[in-house]
Formats: sequence, structure tokens, C-alpha cells
Amino acid sequence: MSGDLLHVLSTVEGYIYPNEVTTLWTVVIAMYPYITGLVAGAFIVASLERVFKWKELFPTYKLSLLTALSFMLVATTPLLLHLGNPFRGPYIFFTPHLTSAMAAFGFVYLWYLMAVLCLEIWYDYRAKFVRWSKEETFFIKRWVYKALTLFNDDLSEEAIEGDEKTGYIITIIGLPSAVLLHGYVGFIFGSIKANPWWASPMMPIIFLFSAIVSGVGLLIVIYNLVSWVKKIPIDQVAMDKLGNFLLYVTLMDLTLEAMELIHMFYASEESIDMVRVLIGDKLFFSLIEVQVIFGTLVPIIILSITRAGFIKEFAHRRMIYLASGLLVMIGVFAMRWNVVIGGQLFSKSLYGFKIYDMTWLGKEGAGMAIALFILPFLILSVLLYFLPPWDDMVPGAEKGE
Repeated sequence: MSGDLLHVLSTVEGYIYPNEVTTLWTVVIAMYPYITGLVAGAFIVASLERVFKWKELFPTYKLSLLTALSFMLVATTPLLLHLGNPFRGPYIFFTPHLTSAMAAFGFVYLWYLMAVLCLEIWYDYRAKFVRWSKEETFFIKRWVYKALTLFNDDLSEEAIEGDEKTGYIITIIGLPSAVLLHGYVGFIFGSIKANPWWASPMMPIIFLFSAIVSGVGLLIVIYNLVSWVKKIPIDQVAMDKLGNFLLYVTLMDLTLEAMELIHMFYASEESIDMVRVLIGDKLFFSLIEVQVIFGTLVPIIILSITRAGFIKEFAHRRMIYLASGLLVMIGVFAMRWNVVIGGQLFSKSLYGFKIYDMTWLGKEGAGMAIALFILPFLILSVLLYFLPPWDDMVPGAEKGE
């Protein structure tokens, strides 16, 4: 018996069909809904300040937009890596297939990137581009700012007021666009009727709320990190507001996922025995321990203690918010892992399972997944260099203090 055959046999148990031995969607594909969720979540946080008038979050508004743009620029990379020929990607636009949910993502992505994020950031920074193009001494940055003005150097009150109104309209349009961007990812999985672990009408809603959770957690981490690097005081009101919002959306996310599981067990379809094994054995560590306990329940408990007023010192509350942000980010990634990888571990025969043998190297290995997560932070550092939001991050900036 050859070594390759022995390796294959060691990764399966029970009865599975021959074409199910290979796990087609790897950890890199799990990064795809994770990154798009961070984009949608960060933008929704920005919308809270501008559309819903949560002025307490003003210090994080522009940082939220730049964070969303940084991760948006990387969102398609996991899919392109997975393609045998990534240069086929642009054919989505040249030969559209309107009945394909996957192809629809290309149009949603392009619309959200160009018509929402880039335009909103441009209108927010246009007046600063004009001033920076005249004041900047470093010639490269000066010419970059001059190019970004797009030959519009009007700094009159009417022009600045027009920028604000236009940006507000774009944000209103962008909010349902962000919902569509990530809700569609849940639609992709939820519409696969042949897979009982995926097929659920609640999947788009669950993906959306978990995206908001991860986006808020990411923004808390980045806000603390940037403030520490730039020596900018943390706005206590903004941080408390973010912490409270994180608690509420995490509770909602937990409720939705619990409802889905309760419905699955109550319906008790023929696949329920497979689901029990999947939860209690194959995904026990990533689902129960990482996602539910450390990524959801622990943040809810410590945020609830903070919300109840037991933690008086802001320095202590800040550390709790930071720890909660990191934990929910890990928990949401575990959720994406459990959906993408977990849904491929069982056979359609419902009598067998396989083991996902993750590699470290290669275009779809763990190393590439880590690189995909680091890349947006590098892009964000470049954006922060050319589009610094420091003045708005100072506590009291929105009040002109």
C-alpha cells in the first residue's frame, strides 16, 4: 500500500464518497468572509457617528473609514489565490452572469469600494487635501495631495458644507451597501441546500451581526494601538461607547446563533446525528471552547461587569475593552472556520468524516492566511501616513475644544 494512500486513509473515518476526500475550501477561504466582515463592521461603526449621530464616536470616525478601506483592498485576495488562474477574476465584469451569487460579489465589491468608501473618504478629506497641498514641505506628499484635490481647491464655507452634505448622503447609501456586502457571504452558504451545516435562512443575518462584532473589536484594538503609538489621549467617552456597543451586538450575535442551533436540533432532520458528532467532537475545540467560551461568553461577562459600573478606573476599563476586542476577533474567526471548514468535514452519505490537514506553506496554507491578515495593517499604516486623522482623535475635537 503506497504512502499517499495511507495518508488519505488516515484523514477519513466511516463511509465517505471518493470525491469528498479533498477539502476544497481551505483556511484562506475562511479568511475571505472574515476580512469582508471586518470591512462591513468598521464601516457600520463609522455610520453610527455620521448617520445615527453618535457624536461620542467622533474620534474614531475617520479611523473607521480608513480601516474599512485597508481591509477592503485585501478582501478579494483570498478568492484570487484560490483560483487556478487568478487573471480570470476580471471576467466577472466583462461577462456578467446575473444568476451567480459569486459573480454578484464582484459588482457589490466594486460599488462599495469606489462609490462608497473612496468617495466618502475623499469628501471628508477634500478640504484638508487643498490645505496640505499648499503647506506640505515634502515634495512627494505635496504632489500626492495636489493630485487628490482633483483640481477642486475651493475652501469656501459653501463648498465645505457641500462636502459634508454629500458625504452624509454617501454614508446613508453605504450603510445598506455594507449590509449587502457581508450579508451576501452568508447567503452564499445559507443557500446550499445539500449541506445541512450551511443551509439556513438565518445565515446572512448571523454573518452580518458577527461582522459587526468583529468590526467593533478591530476598531477598539486599532484605536488603542494608534493612540499609543502617536501619544494621543484615549477619549474615555468614545471608548466606553464602543465597549457598550460591543456588549450589545455580541449578545445579539450569541442569541441568533443559539436560535439557529435550537431550531436545528428541534427540527431533528436526518442529519442531526452528524451535527451532534460535528459539535461534540470534530469542532469541539474551535466551536465550543474558542468561539463560544473564549470568543463570546468571556467578553460578554467582563463587559457586563464593566457596564454595571464595578470597574471605576478608566485604565482598567480600557484594558477590558481591549481584551474583549481581541477575544471577539478570535471568536468570529473561529466562527468563519467552523462554517467554512466544518461544513466540509462530513460526507453527504452522513456516515463518514474527514480531517482537514492544514499546511503552513503554499498559497492556501496557514502562513498565507496570516499574511492576508497582516497586509491590511500595512496598508492602513500607509493610509495613516498620507491621511492622518490625528486632529479628530483628540478628545473634545468634535466640540471644538
